[in-house]
Amino acid sequence: MAQHSIVPVFKLYGEQMGWPTPELLHCESIHQRSSLYEWHIRVHQHAELVQILYLHKGQAEIEVEGEKIVVTEACIQVVPSLCVHGFRFSPGTQGYVLSLALPLLTRFEAEFGRQMAVLSRPHCIAVKQSRLHIRTLFSTLLDEYQQDNDARELMLHAMLSALLVWLNRQVQGSLPVEDKAERRRAVMRQFARQIESHYREHLPLSDYAQAIGLSVTHLNYLCHEFYDCSALNVLHQRLMLEAKRSLQYTSMTVTQLSDYLGFSDATYFSRFFRRYAGVSPKIFRENMKRSKDIP
Repeated sequence: MAQHSIVPVFKLYGEQMGWPTPELLHCESIHQRSSLYEWHIRVHQHAELVQILYLHKGQAEIEVEGEKIVVTEACIQVVPSLCVHGFRFSPGTQGYVLSLALPLLTRFEAEFGRQMAVLSRPHCIAVKQSRLHIRTLFSTLLDEYQQDNDARELMLHAMLSALLVWLNRQVQGSLPVEDKAERRRAVMRQFARQIESHYREHLPLSDYAQAIGLSVTHLNYLCHEFYDCSALNVLHQRLMLEAKRSLQYTSMTVTQLSDYLGFSDATYFSRFFRRYAGVSPKIFRENMKRSKDIP
C-alpha cells in the first residue's frame, strides 16, 4: 500500500492538465514524449486511463508493478489503470503510445458485450507475423488523430475496435491467476464502471459499495490507497471531467449542463464546480476559449 502513496498519478506523463481532447483518447509517438525526458519515463500510474504501448523498433526496459523486462522485438505492452509502470527506451526508439480514458473503455465494453480481459491485466504481447498490420494500424490511427477530417471520431473508434479485438484474441485462455493486489485493482475498476453508469444520478456511496460487495469504509480505504482521496472525491472527479469537457466542447448553457449532470439547480452546480475548479463554469469556459485563441 505504501508504494501507491508515493508514486505520481498522472493524466498523461509529466502533465497535470485535464483531458485534452473531446473523444477521450490520446495518441502519440514514443519519440514525441519520451525524447523530452531523455527517453526515460519514470515510474508512475494513471488512475483513470489504460495505456497501450507499441514498440516497433529499438529497445525498451519496461517496468510494471516492480517487475522489469527488456524487449528488443516488436511488441505491445498493455498497462491497465492503477498499475505502477515506467519505461526506459534506447534513443531513437520507434513506436506509439495510445491512452484510453475509462469512460471510453466502458462504452467499448458495452459494445463488446463483456469486459475486455486483455485490458484488466498487464501484458507484453509479441506482435510477430502481425508486425506490418499493427504498425499500419497505429500509424493510421495517429494520422487520423492529428487531423480534423470528416467523421474523425467514427474512424478513430473503428481502428481502435480493430486493435482491441486483435489484442483480446491474443490472450484468450492465457490469463494468469489473480494475486491479492490485482484483486484490489479489479475492485477499483468495478467501482469505476459503476461510476460511469450512474455518476449523473447522484447515488449515495452506500449504493456503489453494495454493488461491488464492499462496505463504504472499505471502499474509502481502497480509494485512499489507489487514488489518494475518498470515494466521494473519485465520484466528484468524474462529474468534474464531464463538466469541463462539456464547457469546452459543447454549447450547452450552465443551466442545461446542470440538468444534464443531474444537479437540482444551476446555483448548486456552480458552487460545486467552483469548489473543485477554483473558478465559476462561465469563467472556466472563457479561459478555455482564450487559450485556444493563443497561437
